[in-house]
Amino acid sequence: MAEDKNQSKKPVAAKPTQGAPNAKPAFMRPQATNVNTDKYGADFRHIVRIVNTDLKGEKKVLMALQKIRGINYMFSNFICYSSKVDPLKITGKLSAEEITRLEDVIRNPAKYNCPNWMMNRRKDYETGQDMHLITIDWDLTIDNDIKRMKKVRSYRGVRHMIGQPVRGQRTKSNFRKNKGKLSLGVVKKKIAPPKK
Repeated sequence: MAEDKNQSKKPVAAKPTQGAPNAKPAFMRPQATNVNTDKYGADFRHIVRIVNTDLKGEKKVLMALQKIRGINYMFSNFICYSSKVDPLKITGKLSAEEITRLEDVIRNPAKYNCPNWMMNRRKDYETGQDMHLITIDWDLTIDNDIKRMKKVRSYRGVRHMIGQPVRGQRTKSNFRKNKGKLSLGVVKKKIAPPKK
């Protein structure tokens, strides 16, 4: 009787599984999946192209649009609501019709009553209109503005030319070009040996 009690308290060893040693149980083994099925469905696209920019299909529309140069959080929110696209929808599930609506709002925000303060190019130098520039248009416009300032030799243009800060910052301690290469202190001249 005493032996039966001691035997019942001993831990029972698990039976080894058939096959390779240290094999995982069936429920832990990866299941064979069909290549075409995806966790988002069959109509899911991993890369969505909007305004010549590749966007990740796994992200929500509100966040994915911010990868386009010139679009921030608020403008992305405006685009979603003006084009009547759910901002929390997965980008890879957008239909072709929704993508064209998004592109139309991005290219013509004034047509959808975008407030002037939200646009990134107000009172353009050449046209005088408020507009919102994106992608390469933004880069080209900024370059042209800097070239124009250099040409007319305005204060800002001159500062751009000599590579100094443009917006009135102090330059005593910051904006050093050769940070660790030169010493800031007084450099003593080497004393030449006396002539014989």
